[in-house]
Amino acid sequence: MSFFNYLGSNFFKQPPLFMGFLAMVGLILLKKDFGSVVKGTAKTIMGTIILFVGVNFITTAASPLATAFGTLYNLPEASTFDGSLCWNVLGQYGSEIGLTLLIAFIINLLVAKFTPIKNIFLTGHIFFWMSYLAVGAAVQAGLHGVGLIAFSSIALSIYIIFVPALMRPLVRNVTGSDDFTIGHTASIFCFIGAGVGKLCKKANSKSTEDMKLPKAFEFFRDTTIASAITVIITYLIVGLIIGKETATEIFGAAMGSIGTIGGMQYDLVTFSVMAGLDFGAGITILLTGVRMMLGEIIPAFKGISDKVIPNAIPALDVPMIFSFAPNAMLLGFVGSMIASIVTIIVMAKTGTMMYAVIPLTVACFFDCAPAAVFANKEGGRLAVIISSVISGIVMVLLAMVSIGVTLSTVAGFNQLYGGNDFSIFSTIASLVAGLFA
Repeated sequence: MSFFNYLGSNFFKQPPLFMGFLAMVGLILLKKDFGSVVKGTAKTIMGTIILFVGVNFITTAASPLATAFGTLYNLPEASTFDGSLCWNVLGQYGSEIGLTLLIAFIINLLVAKFTPIKNIFLTGHIFFWMSYLAVGAAVQAGLHGVGLIAFSSIALSIYIIFVPALMRPLVRNVTGSDDFTIGHTASIFCFIGAGVGKLCKKANSKSTEDMKLPKAFEFFRDTTIASAITVIITYLIVGLIIGKETATEIFGAAMGSIGTIGGMQYDLVTFSVMAGLDFGAGITILLTGVRMMLGEIIPAFKGISDKVIPNAIPALDVPMIFSFAPNAMLLGFVGSMIASIVTIIVMAKTGTMMYAVIPLTVACFFDCAPAAVFANKEGGRLAVIISSVISGIVMVLLAMVSIGVTLSTVAGFNQLYGGNDFSIFSTIASLVAGLFA
């Protein structure tokens, strides 16, 4: 038990080590020489670390924007609930979270081994946070001890087994292969995108990837550049609207963590440019990490599937499908961001926003934008626009509902990172756990 507690409290809280461990096992099963095992394991770990560095860049660049929107529209203060409670769950129930993750992964392997559902969930950071939310839901309902572990393990197992299985035909339709499926919180929006795409199919709308831009603007085809410019313009507009004093207070405090301009006197233009370029750099870093990690983990995974679980496929992170429709990604990001902001404004002005929902810029990119890839495959540009608007609205509603349901445990997490499968999972798990409690 002490060994499992160690794994849960330490090893499995580090997604890079978790992914590296899987790569090492796969390479050993492939009977690779010692040098190849070390190289493959190290590159997998470093690729995962690089991916997280990219995510941190993007999050840091987008966070001040959320604060600015909250000030602009006088949204309810986050102090309407204690956001620190979400991190208390992480500290107090760290062993339970890790043990839940380990048990769920073993269940996933057994199901893949003995049933027709052959996907194995390998998106380490999503795996960990879903485990955290499962435990938080059980704590919210008053479960403890064996009951807490049993409930959270079963709830997590259901998600990591069945959601990637449902995503598998959608991914196959986009990529043209069955080498992997997606294991990510974006799945709800991917289902929306694919569904809207099918409804729009008869309209014969052209693909976003056929869009012809003037030669002088062809740089917009580069998702990194286009996203950076979008963020720069957004910061400039918001900064001008909220006024110099408020912008200085909010953006000035963030200057030390944006790019290399820490210590300089605040300037809206400089800050906006650096924040936008940081966002673009984060995307570049993220994609580099994904390529590096997958270059090792997929061959290693073949060792596991061939030797232990024949015909199994990995459920991987959502950036795997970014390159299949980069124009759709850009339109999906912008469309969902505008729709979510308008939804927040309307709800704030009409008094229907019960809990503080901040603009989830990162979720728009990592959850709503990928859905546009699936929408474009089925229904072209029209489907991309419609699904992006729907996704932006749904994201805000999901975030608000999940905050209310998980008020005494993980509401703060849902406020920052919800509006996606995190919100759906924690809401349903909390309600079901209440029945068992």
